[in-house]
Amino acid sequence: MKITKVEPIWLRAKAFNEPCEWGEDAFILKIHTDTGLFGVGESDSAPAVLKAMFTQPSTHGSCMGLSEVLIGQDPRNISKIMDDLFEASAYYGRRGAVIHALSAIDIALHDLVGKIYGVSVATLLGGARREYLNAYATFIPDRNIQNTAKRALELKNEGFKLLKFGGDGFGAKGQFDIDTTRAIREVVGDDIKLSIDLVGLWKNYGYAKERFNDFAEFNLEWIEEPVPSESMDCYARLSQSLPCKITGGEALATKWEFAEFCKKSRVAIVQPDLTRCGGFLVMKEVEQIALDNGCELVPHGFSTQILLHATAQFLASSKACNLIEYSKSTSELFNICNALSCEDGVVKISDCVGLGITLNEEIIKKYEVK
Repeated sequence: MKITKVEPIWLRAKAFNEPCEWGEDAFILKIHTDTGLFGVGESDSAPAVLKAMFTQPSTHGSCMGLSEVLIGQDPRNISKIMDDLFEASAYYGRRGAVIHALSAIDIALHDLVGKIYGVSVATLLGGARREYLNAYATFIPDRNIQNTAKRALELKNEGFKLLKFGGDGFGAKGQFDIDTTRAIREVVGDDIKLSIDLVGLWKNYGYAKERFNDFAEFNLEWIEEPVPSESMDCYARLSQSLPCKITGGEALATKWEFAEFCKKSRVAIVQPDLTRCGGFLVMKEVEQIALDNGCELVPHGFSTQILLHATAQFLASSKACNLIEYSKSTSELFNICNALSCEDGVVKISDCVGLGITLNEEIIKKYEVK
């Protein structure tokens, strides 16, 4: 059995002269074999950059096009293939976008091998340990505060017990941020947990601590990425001084970055993104790093349904993690495949093959950037 074709696919729901928000562009990957089976992966990264890594002509053994490394390989040899790719991409660097590209490959290979053997990815990762996951909903606040409050109430009525919101500049808008959070708290009541995602917009320790005082009345469950991920001393000071949980890590890649982050940042929750950290193989290593450092692991995920399915398979196999971020993206790209069902804030793990996804080829045709 051999890999015969690699399809890197760049999707964009907005015109190039329009800015994209989270979920409005995407990179997906198909890896085909000579048996007719193919696997699907994804990376929540810069799609044009990732596509170039697959299609560029190779120059030498440390700067190869990723597709060229994959073609001819036996897809069942996942660890060996990932080692080959890591060595062949040394000139791309050892972090950042190249690891995002490798993440998509790792996910697609696991999906493919699951199909080859007729088992779920959770089985490949050591076996499913649970049938159900608790889910929390993530959404982007509307610029109309009343629309945001209405959305939050709808999510409460769907059964979610924890809501997280951020994006579109939330965190840098002063009074608007406070008014938005107050409106949400008022409509959902005190029995629903709230968290905010700041994407590093609170800059430094002093500013972050001052801004937190504006939000103290809302009893936040956690503050996600209050400062940039490289500001580990700042994370540590916030973790030790604020009365709510501090979380982060979605932009990190490789087990080495996570080992340093968990040790130095002292975050309560670390949030690797399966499509950026390095894929399933790295995610399993990060899980152990989190356990060793006393961190809870709650994977990040706000892209398409592919990522939701993949994250659910990882969490099904996890030793200690059972909380999944359930994106409530309004982008049409979110529905690139069949939905991962969530009822009353709970996701049921199906006994699927591979990732258990079926792609919507019409969405790909409509939004693919050639």
